[in-house]
Amino acid sequence: MAGLNIHRNDTVEVIAGSDAGKRGRVLRVFPDKDRVLVEHVRVVKKTVSSKSGKNTKGGIAEQESPLHVSNVAIVCSSCGKATRVGYKVEGDTKTRVCRKCGNALPTKAK
Repeated sequence: MAGLNIHRNDTVEVIAGSDAGKRGRVLRVFPDKDRVLVEHVRVVKKTVSSKSGKNTKGGIAEQESPLHVSNVAIVCSSCGKATRVGYKVEGDTKTRVCRKCGNALPTKAK
């Protein structure tokens, strides 16, 4: 299985589904399931029960649900548009680049 082009803290735009057109920051990446969790996108309601030992209140809470990675596109910081990700190899370094403008995209720090 190949790695994902989208990393945590990337800004992405939803290109398919009921939330198409929304933009948000990637909170978490699930590479084994090919899914990403995007901030304020695909918000679902979940019932939460109150815990007896903790001071948590029960009720209905809202939380984000994961999206498939094929339904989102990364937003380039320089051109401001949703784009695909390309790679440029220079020596031993491999960097992500925007397919529209060719500028380097920020990579996650290791």
